[in-house]
Amino acid sequence: MSIVFVNSPVAAVAADILVLVVPQGKLALALADIDGPSQFAGTLAAACADENFDGRVNGSFLVPSLGRVAAKRLLLVGCGAGTANDLRAASGVAGFQSRNKSAKSVALFFPCSPLAGREISLCIEAFSEGNYRFDKYKPEAQRKAACRTLSLVGVAEDAAAVSHAEALVAGQTLARDLVNEPAAEVYPESIAKVAEGLAGERISVKVWDETKIRDAGMGGISGVGQGSDRPPRFVHMSYTPVGPATRHIALVGKGVTFDSGGLSLKPSDGMMTMRCDMAGAAAVIGTMKAVSMLNPSVKIDAIFGAVENMPSGKSYKLGDILKMYSGKRVEIHNTDAEGRLVLADCLAYASQLNPDVVVDLATLTGAAVVALGEWYTALYSREDSLSAELLAAAGESGEAAWRMPLPDLYRDKIKAEWGETKNTGGRNGGSITAALFLSDFVTTKKWAHLDIAGPAFLDSTLMHYCPGGTGTMVRSLCRWIGP
Repeated sequence: MSIVFVNSPVAAVAADILVLVVPQGKLALALADIDGPSQFAGTLAAACADENFDGRVNGSFLVPSLGRVAAKRLLLVGCGAGTANDLRAASGVAGFQSRNKSAKSVALFFPCSPLAGREISLCIEAFSEGNYRFDKYKPEAQRKAACRTLSLVGVAEDAAAVSHAEALVAGQTLARDLVNEPAAEVYPESIAKVAEGLAGERISVKVWDETKIRDAGMGGISGVGQGSDRPPRFVHMSYTPVGPATRHIALVGKGVTFDSGGLSLKPSDGMMTMRCDMAGAAAVIGTMKAVSMLNPSVKIDAIFGAVENMPSGKSYKLGDILKMYSGKRVEIHNTDAEGRLVLADCLAYASQLNPDVVVDLATLTGAAVVALGEWYTALYSREDSLSAELLAAAGESGEAAWRMPLPDLYRDKIKAEWGETKNTGGRNGGSITAALFLSDFVTTKKWAHLDIAGPAFLDSTLMHYCPGGTGTMVRSLCRWIGP
């Protein structure tokens, strides 16, 4: 999608859809620029009243232009009080509705809210989010055309803001595509090849096969992956900045490309969308895609283990005791609590790289969804400053995160009889005990765990997101990483 800046009168801008972003209570002011001898603004205002459109956030009203302006259709979208997040949300609605109408050219006009810098990037990001669809397996006739040209009307040109937005959109879109692909297409070897495809001047990638994983003592990745005919992979991506690094970050993602539950088999309904169980790894890959375009002055190691969790005669079993990369021995009480085993090996490996901070992402627990619903990421960390940074980055990006408690009070829930620890602490506090389990494999002082089980994959439309993968936290991580 190309981004252009247009300074022509808005009524003269040719497009499939002209979007007017309307603050609540300011409809007349927002419509003033399209009025003329035909008094089109008055007609539109009356129609808006009939449809109860008043400019509130997420409200929209689509009408044909009837030749009164150069655009074929007019889309009025509410932006509430006109804050940066309100404008971002309105842009997302515009992208969503435009894709529904197969609009190839869209003009965005903010008559009451001049955009600059950060707001330009946010609005481009949100429009692209709303305009996204994963339809590659549908017949051509059933696909909705994506926007090819987005015009920002009356906005001063800002190449830096556009470049920033394009990098974040590219990373998020890659993550969404990976999550939405069926497991027959995205499996341990193939997702490792996607990561290898990002190798370049500043990014290096190394991939371990199942033999190297086993020889290195990664019992978590080996154990979970041994039940599948598709062997596991371990991936380490490294980004080195041009100049001196301001800090060293490690990102770790869960890459279970399909989760049947293993011998603790999931019911059919619970298994249907389990291609999304690699969304943490997808977010890590997407972030590195964006990083390759943004070139921040930060050293980044991005790590994930890729496995299929399948039932077979080779599967790991309840009661097994796995020796992990850290040397700890984990007693298996549920083979469907597999992601934390994969993450544990990756976190121990990441800690050996001596980063300043480690952040992991995983669709780890249904308990996080029960606690926070489908839109909030559960954030676990004992570091107040790190938590504040991540929450601020998520808030600026329009992604929701909520800090959860991490009390040692619950540590006895994962105490094992035969091993050093067990891989599940039971139903109560399940997201907390999963985070406590992970904390035992991190030696870096600054660490945060992001349980993205809720927002990583949507079963139905939410705000301006269509069903499927969201690429959640890619943009937040990029903002947290910084320039």
